[in-house]
Amino acid sequence: MSQIYTFFFNGREYYTKQPITLIDLISYFNYNSSLFVLEYNNFICNKNEWNKITVKNKDKIEIVTIVGGG
Repeated sequence: MSQIYTFFFNGREYYTKQPITLIDLISYFNYNSSLFVLEYNNFICNKNEWNKITVKNKDKIEIVTIVGGG
């Protein structure tokens, strides 16, 4: 029996049976990676690390965008 991983992405709960990296997740949801930073378990994650970090059980991933104003 394979393990099911539960993780939270942008406040919503998701499940996967396959190990996935952060870049896999971003690609799956079709985000333009040049428009945001990624918060992984409450820390800003360097874009160069996205392909090396595998999502683990109970991880929290958030898309953080910069909004300008005046």
